[in-house]
Amino acid sequence: MPSMNKLRSFFAVIGEFVLFFQDLLTHFGKIGKRFPELLKQMKRIGFDSILLISITSAFTGLVTSVQASYQTSGYIPQRLIGVLVSKSTMIELAPVLTGLVLAGKVGASIAAEIGTMKVSEQIDALETMAIEPIDYIYLPRIIAGAIMVPLLTIYANFIGIISAFVLSVTKYGINAHSFFINMRDYFLPSDLWGGLVKAFFFGIIITSVACFAGSKASHGAEGVGKVATITVVYSSILILCMDFIVAALLFGNI
Repeated sequence: MPSMNKLRSFFAVIGEFVLFFQDLLTHFGKIGKRFPELLKQMKRIGFDSILLISITSAFTGLVTSVQASYQTSGYIPQRLIGVLVSKSTMIELAPVLTGLVLAGKVGASIAAEIGTMKVSEQIDALETMAIEPIDYIYLPRIIAGAIMVPLLTIYANFIGIISAFVLSVTKYGINAHSFFINMRDYFLPSDLWGGLVKAFFFGIIITSVACFAGSKASHGAEGVGKVATITVVYSSILILCMDFIVAALLFGNI
């Protein structure tokens, strides 16, 4: 019986999240009057994360270059390392790692912020003043995530490829011209757009899970910490699940 109760609770939470997301969609038209808050959240998610994304992307590019050289040694000409680096970065590494990093930084922050507002009854105060928390608090954060995560992914692509290029030229003696020429010759628009589609959904997942979890916070500071942890865990799991779904639909002929 305890397992059945847990199963019921699990599906009840899923149902609540679906209803929460449905309410968000019905309030989408009100985002115009929350434009200043949207800009504030875009800065918070995007600009304030540039340093973290730069460090993550740079070392990802370096590792990708090393692994590409090692794993293809004797099988594929080293001049094609640029192709391997660019495709793996744009399709998989940049969007997924950016999403996971932002789940820890942005997702936990949003969940803790909204959770604090919930336990301190600030959200109840907004409702008392006839201000909808959905369009005042949640919607600007979710739309900002959907916009900024793809933009940060483009930036991560650039940093990752440049760092891999520098290492490939200096350590492995690859011709700088051939690195980019081969990358251009084998480039497909779907390589870039596939990663950006993933990033778009990742941005929605991170912010919507954070807002939903934060709105369910209770029991003071302990509850706030719990929803922040839940946000990071479930956002990361959903990002990996969505990564497979989008990749299968776009590249797997499913």
